[in-house]
Amino acid sequence: MPESVPVLSPRRRLLVLAICCASVIVVVMDISVVNVALPSIRRDLRASVSGLQWTVDAYTLVLAGFLVAAGSAADRFGRRRVFQAGLVAFGLGSLLCGLAPGIGWLIAARVLQAVGGTMLNPVAMAIVATTFPEPAARARAIGVFGSMTGLSLVLGPILGGALVDGFGWHSVFWVNVPIVAAAIMCTALYVPESRAPRVRRFDPVGQILVVLVLGGVVLAITESRGSGWTSPFILGLLAASVLGGLGILRYESRRVDPLLELRLFRSVPFGSAILMALFALCGFSAFLFMTTQYLQNVRGMSALTAGLCLLPVGALVVVVSPFTGRLVGARGPRMPLVVAGCALALGGGASLRLTPDTPLPAVLAVYLLFGVFLSTVNPPITNTAVSGMPRSMAGVATSLASAGRQTGTTLGVALSGTIAGSASTDGGAAFVGAEHGVWWMVLGLGVGIAALGLLSTRRRALGTAVRAAALFEEVDRGTGLRAGGLPGHGGTRQR
Repeated sequence: MPESVPVLSPRRRLLVLAICCASVIVVVMDISVVNVALPSIRRDLRASVSGLQWTVDAYTLVLAGFLVAAGSAADRFGRRRVFQAGLVAFGLGSLLCGLAPGIGWLIAARVLQAVGGTMLNPVAMAIVATTFPEPAARARAIGVFGSMTGLSLVLGPILGGALVDGFGWHSVFWVNVPIVAAAIMCTALYVPESRAPRVRRFDPVGQILVVLVLGGVVLAITESRGSGWTSPFILGLLAASVLGGLGILRYESRRVDPLLELRLFRSVPFGSAILMALFALCGFSAFLFMTTQYLQNVRGMSALTAGLCLLPVGALVVVVSPFTGRLVGARGPRMPLVVAGCALALGGGASLRLTPDTPLPAVLAVYLLFGVFLSTVNPPITNTAVSGMPRSMAGVATSLASAGRQTGTTLGVALSGTIAGSASTDGGAAFVGAEHGVWWMVLGLGVGIAALGLLSTRRRALGTAVRAAALFEEVDRGTGLRAGGLPGHGGTRQR
């Protein structure tokens, strides 16, 4: 049964889009806005490097682990209702972050923030898609909505720097509260309720397995510096993650409505898109984490000045992103993906040359490479993820791509803090030497994106996407799923 779409006036449609964009701005901005506040948080709360890592990772880890489940809950209980609940949780978490008396309390409040965030981004995307049913209007609206992600990541350090210098680190969290309050009221007035015509079943076992894998890997990386990679604690975490991964492969492949639709990975473009999303945000979050430390701890800049140094990155996102979207629509995702991968690799390589005495114009020129990367990477990844997929699977595909981005963000911060160690919060030559490992990692991630961009757009790879789409179309028509069977799949699937 097709989903009923309320008829809204053009003005009200734009209001709904603005409300959804406001939600993605505050959620995504809180990933990067905290970076410039980390030195102040460390001094005020006497936090360790591990504590600073978890201030960022606790937020992104929850976002990555529960994005898909939140989208499913919205389909079942109503998108507006879940969206409002997410706004309330995010606003309350922001308030508690600003009141946190210690690093442990701050991390716990960040978790509450992220719980709210999981109910905002994927649900907002579904609301936008429902509000704009015409294909052309929907494409333009989703383009506007998607561009907010890259812009928010860059604007976060700039806004955060101004707030930290003017009002202290607490203000980077408190500023969310009035925005969220306004969004709650506007949602009640202007956003219509909607539900999916077919609701996917809850998958609590799959959700636990996903959190086990992500949490185990991130905790192992974060704590490895203090405990050592060969300690029983770290080895136990890694073993639990491996077992969780094997559990996902076995359990999810047997469900009718799995949390992770593993059949999507039969499409080479889709699998490549997930990896590229992970690589991209891992590289960019590593750049943000290390750059804010470099500018403040090594070069002695204020938080605001450090944030303003990232303004060229934001300017490029604003100018180049629309052109990238048009290029993807006209010529496909290959060229933007290769450009993005090369720009990230060059940015990582150029960052190896930065010292405490590097002239500031040269530093800003290096940052322009990261701006080129960020402004060319998101549209082609989304396009590649849904390449050839039937409409019924487009939402799941984009949700998993978003989860890949959040997982990359989490790993980027965890790996950066672990590689650089305590030098990431110290100044001078110790930091410059320690960060080289991070920049080599960024360089490698850029090479990986460029290679995957070439691989995923070859004719043979596109053929796998067509075959995967045909499989889902058969299932949608009811010809491919009989008593738990899948075409070409020897097993049975649980009901």
